[in-house]
Amino acid sequence: MNDDQLLRYSRHILLPEIDVDGQQRLLDARALIIGAGGLGSPAAMYLAAAGVGTIAIADDDSVDLTNLQRQIMHSAAMVGLPKVASAQATLHRLNPQTRIEPIQRRLAGEELDAEVARADVVLDCSDNFATRHAINRACVRHRKPLVSGAAIRFDGQAAVFDLRTPDSACYHCLFPEGEDIEEVRCAVMGVFAPIVGIIGATQAAEALKLLIGCGQSLDGRLLLLDGLAMEWRSVSFGRDPGCPVCAERA
Repeated sequence: MNDDQLLRYSRHILLPEIDVDGQQRLLDARALIIGAGGLGSPAAMYLAAAGVGTIAIADDDSVDLTNLQRQIMHSAAMVGLPKVASAQATLHRLNPQTRIEPIQRRLAGEELDAEVARADVVLDCSDNFATRHAINRACVRHRKPLVSGAAIRFDGQAAVFDLRTPDSACYHCLFPEGEDIEEVRCAVMGVFAPIVGIIGATQAAEALKLLIGCGQSLDGRLLLLDGLAMEWRSVSFGRDPGCPVCAERA
């Protein structure tokens, strides 16, 4: 680190759990964020501010006026532009030292697999189960830690699946694909703006801890937020030995 970086990240470096070594791990790290909306906005902004060296952010959507109520990475001046272009501009203003790689398409198949393989941590900030399960399968294949978040109405949830560890559960263990789970969208059901901020910031915190190697992650725990009562619950879960996605991991 140069003198400017030592000063910029001094409040991290003062923390004994992070110190110079932990901050250097962040500077050397590559994070993949899938989704540049309500969850991806605070997650990306905190990762950039914290000094993660490279952030790849994937989204095929454009900024819409209805996004601005909660997607804080975008502004009225960006309406109509690709979300990843808006994200790149915002994150560059926030921290010019962080390399931002915009991916203006929906990652799938071999391309998703390749991007997950390159990442040190993956943040799932998407809004549908098909994408979440595809991300999970790629993370299982490449043994990459996955930080998952979701929010709707006044409710949010966050979890970590540290797939570097053989006995950790995967997303499919907790939410099996093909089960009759109601797919709900903000466009139909609405969402309280700060909820996505709280959950996205939680995802950023978990990703940073995983990259640094400090503290206890949410691995094996589902954190649930009731925003109306402002109450948190933590539910423990384990690996499904019969899971068709991760059961063959040695």
